[in-house]
Amino acid sequence: MSISENLAAILARIDAARKAAIAPAPQTKLVAVSKTMDAGAVRDALAAGQRIFGENRVQEAQGKFPALKADHPDLELHLIGPLQTNKVKEAVALFDVIQTLDRARLADALAAERDKSGKSPRLFVQVNTGEEPQKAGVMPGEATALVTYARERRLPVEGLMCIPPVEDDAAPHFAFLAKLARENGLDQLSMGMSGDFEMAVRFGATHVRVGSAIFGERPKI
Repeated sequence: MSISENLAAILARIDAARKAAIAPAPQTKLVAVSKTMDAGAVRDALAAGQRIFGENRVQEAQGKFPALKADHPDLELHLIGPLQTNKVKEAVALFDVIQTLDRARLADALAAERDKSGKSPRLFVQVNTGEEPQKAGVMPGEATALVTYARERRLPVEGLMCIPPVEDDAAPHFAFLAKLARENGLDQLSMGMSGDFEMAVRFGATHVRVGSAIFGERPKI
């Protein structure tokens, strides 16, 4: 199937999951994860009407998205991979949303860059709901403190993001993230990927991150 056909199929599945949900979010946006895909694949998705894309690495995104954003001013780019503090300047210049705020030092760097450049992407706090040592994200018990810390620095924290452990049932992770968001007065939830986005929709996801189901097998890099 083509990228256009894949997109239509995913959007139809999101719509069906929303209709089956007891209390879905007011809107569920599809973030097309274009990491490792070339600009041609992104252009195919743009031609099909997709406007929100997710990238894992700042450097890779810099190689393809400035020209794409110039051609499509309504394109919205999300950083969904870990952000190192030495890449904050470049990330703030390119991304509209950073979904991976996970530590106070990064909040400080984002605030400092905001003060220098006047730019401040919208932010999600990434929560390591599975408490996996190899995975990015703030520990669940420290998430509220990080949200508060970022707010004290006038950073635009809009929501929470998680990536449940591959071997786990994702439902408890999504339920926990939704509860944590409510407790912190946040209404945006980025959760769910190609294998579990329909379940995430049922738990109130406002953003689902889907890559391989849209673009196909990723090239090895």
